[in-house]
Amino acid sequence: MKIFLDTNIFLDLILKREKYQDALIILNSVESSLFDATILDITLLNIDYIAKKQVKDIKEFLNAINSSFEVVGANNQHITKALNLQNIDFEDNLQYTLAKESRCKIIVSNDKDFIKKDIEVLSSSEFIMRFDLQ
Repeated sequence: MKIFLDTNIFLDLILKREKYQDALIILNSVESSLFDATILDITLLNIDYIAKKQVKDIKEFLNAINSSFEVVGANNQHITKALNLQNIDFEDNLQYTLAKESRCKIIVSNDKDFIKKDIEVLSSSEFIMRFDLQ
């Protein structure tokens, strides 16, 4: 099954936030090829920008993500679609747009306000419970 991971899942892991353990389980399931996973190219940039202030060697983590995930990028048409969605978070809209185009079945996000339209959105905990990954 193809899934899309929101940036916050990676930040939960690298910054050891509350959902750290969930993120670790999900990323391990992708690395083990239980799921095909997609991310937006700006996810790598956002991780680098946010985490390098707190983590010394973020490059190894970014390399691991790059080798395990399909990385997709936005073009003018994607940006137009994202801007036209009725949701105020442009980054979420862009992630949703690319997840839909990439034919992802589920978006995993710990953002309670992530746009919900044609793709099911699950929190990391909900995703783990749904697929019995514990």
